[in-house]
Amino acid sequence: MEKLERAVLAVLSEDCRYSAEKVAVMLGEQEEAVKAAIRALEKRGVIVKYAAISDLAEEEDECVEALIEVKVTPQSGSGFDGIAEDIAQHDEVKSLYLMSGAYDFAVIVESGSIKSVSRFISERISTFDCVISTATHFILKKYKIEGALTRRDDAERRLPVQA
Repeated sequence: MEKLERAVLAVLSEDCRYSAEKVAVMLGEQEEAVKAAIRALEKRGVIVKYAAISDLAEEEDECVEALIEVKVTPQSGSGFDGIAEDIAQHDEVKSLYLMSGAYDFAVIVESGSIKSVSRFISERISTFDCVISTATHFILKKYKIEGALTRRDDAERRLPVQA
């Protein structure tokens, strides 16, 4: 990856709303060079998606997120990739990672209720012949998302209590 591409990627990773013109000014580069770098990064799949990172915990109660650890037996011929492709097809799956450690996959899911997450695991994930076991962790509160703190300075804070 070129030096300019790395610099552009670093700036857009901080805030993807920056225009090519603003990125060029920030980096002291020509706007056309920045646009070309962005196009190249998108074409090669380095920039996968531009997204807003949201924390809806205070706004709505109908969203449940969970981290599901999945232990599998790799498939002959396709290894972990075939299993990952099958798991990734489900709309509830927001992120999917191959991991080291006791479990092979970390699956981040989002659904309307704890019950629907449970159904997703029992009716979809556990039905794969290669799945050995799962461990589910429900996300209760987010403190930092993609490098951004979720606490607002104007948010109510608890007063310290001493006994």
